[in-house]
Amino acid sequence: MSLQNDEESPFYLIVGLGNPGKAYEMTRHNVGFEIVEAFAGGRHWNFRMEPQLRGELAQGSLHGKKVILLRPMTYMNLSGRSVHLCAGFFKVPLAHILVISDEIALPLGSLRLRGGGSAGGHKGLLNIEEALGTREYPRLRVGVGDRTHGDLADYVVGSFTEEERAVLPSMIERAEKAIDVWIGEGIGVAMKMVNTSLGE
Repeated sequence: MSLQNDEESPFYLIVGLGNPGKAYEMTRHNVGFEIVEAFAGGRHWNFRMEPQLRGELAQGSLHGKKVILLRPMTYMNLSGRSVHLCAGFFKVPLAHILVISDEIALPLGSLRLRGGGSAGGHKGLLNIEEALGTREYPRLRVGVGDRTHGDLADYVVGSFTEEERAVLPSMIERAEKAIDVWIGEGIGVAMKMVNTSLGE
């Protein structure tokens, strides 16, 4: 499948990364799941499993555009399979795909929006890059705090502490606003809003 940057396409695909199963709920790696769930809940959109697309999907309309929310059920390291299938099925152009992932290089609660770039060692983003054949797709990185010791894999699949959980509602609310602005006003406006606090 060859994806194009067709700005006229009516479809927008928002992908929240994470791992399926109760063992991974409320872990740092699943913050993408949490954000798309909150976005769907606030608009009364319901997720349902779509086996042929290897993910759970919720659909609705926003700003006169068709929006698809995706939670890949492939586990993090194979997220690209579901993203590729979903983008192809709905004919979503690269410019209309937004991937939401955790980021240990950002302070807890901070956000960074980009139109493309490196996977930065994130295996979910790397697999999406491989599946789509490009790194030029928008992504919203969500800060989960930098690990100071121990194993990276253990850190990202570890649960948020009670203190960290207190930060999550505000962070999720800001991420939802970023998605809304990205769909309604474009990535330039959304980036200016999201990245200003990072001094960019």
